[in-house]
Amino acid sequence: MKRLLGSRAVFFIVMGVLAAIYTLPLMWMVMSSFKSNSEIFSSPLSLPTSIDFSIWADAWVVGNLGRYVFNSFFVTSLSVLAILVFSSLAAYAFSVFDFNGKGILFAMFALGLLMPIQSYFIAQNSLFELLSIKGHRWTLIVPYAAMGIPLAIYLLKVYLDGVPRQLFDAARIDGASDMKMFRVIVLPLLKPGLATVAVFSILASWNEFLLALLYVTNDKFKTIPTGLLAFSSRYVTDYQLLFSALTIVTLPMIAIYVIFHRQVIAGITDGSLK
Repeated sequence: MKRLLGSRAVFFIVMGVLAAIYTLPLMWMVMSSFKSNSEIFSSPLSLPTSIDFSIWADAWVVGNLGRYVFNSFFVTSLSVLAILVFSSLAAYAFSVFDFNGKGILFAMFALGLLMPIQSYFIAQNSLFELLSIKGHRWTLIVPYAAMGIPLAIYLLKVYLDGVPRQLFDAARIDGASDMKMFRVIVLPLLKPGLATVAVFSILASWNEFLLALLYVTNDKFKTIPTGLLAFSSRYVTDYQLLFSALTIVTLPMIAIYVIFHRQVIAGITDGSLK
C-alpha cells in the first residue's frame, strides 16, 4: 500500500512539474501582453499593474490580424476537411477491402510519417511553380492536407480494424453498397477517431510556419504565424503588441483542445485497445 501511494505521489509530482514547464511560459506571455515595453524588460516576472484589453484591440488593428485570422481559418478549414474526407475513405478501403498492391500502397503512406518536410521541399516547390499556384492559399492547403493524411489514415485504419467483419458482410448481404456501408456503418463508428484527427490537424495547420514563410510572400494571403512578423522590423520590435497578438491567436487553440480533449483521448485509447 505504501509503495502504491509512493508511486502515485511520484507520478503526480512529475506531471505537476511538466505541467508547470508548459504552462508558465503561456502565463508569462499573457501577463506581458498587459505591460509596456519598458516593464517587460525591467520586471519581466512581475504581475501587470493593470488589465487593459484595449491593448489587444490595438494589436488586432495595427497587426491587421483580421486578414491573417481569415487566411488561417480558410486554409485550416479546407485542409482539415480534405484530411477527414480522404483519410476516412482510404482507411475504409485499407481495412475492409483486399486488392493488389494494398501493402505497398499503405507502406507509401506510412513513409509519409517518417519523411521530413525538407526531404521533398525542392520537388514540391517545383511542382507548385509548374501548376502556377505558388503564393496563393492553395500553396498551403495542398501540403497541409498531404502532411496530415498519412497519420490520419493510420489512426482511422487501426480503429476500423477492430470492427467485426461480420457487420460488413451482413450489410452486403442486405444489398448495401460500399458507399452506403461507409455512410451508415463506418462514419458513425469513426466519430471519436475523426475528432482526434480533426484536433491534431487543426493545431498543426494553424501553427505551421515554415511553408507559410517560404511559399506565401503576398501579405494578402499570409497566415497568422507569418503575419505576426509584422510586429518586428529590422531595428525594433514592439513586444507589447507582439505578446498581445500571440495571446489572441493562441488562446482559441487552447480552448479547442480543452473542449475536445475527451474526444481526443477517447479516439486514441479506443483505437489502441481495438
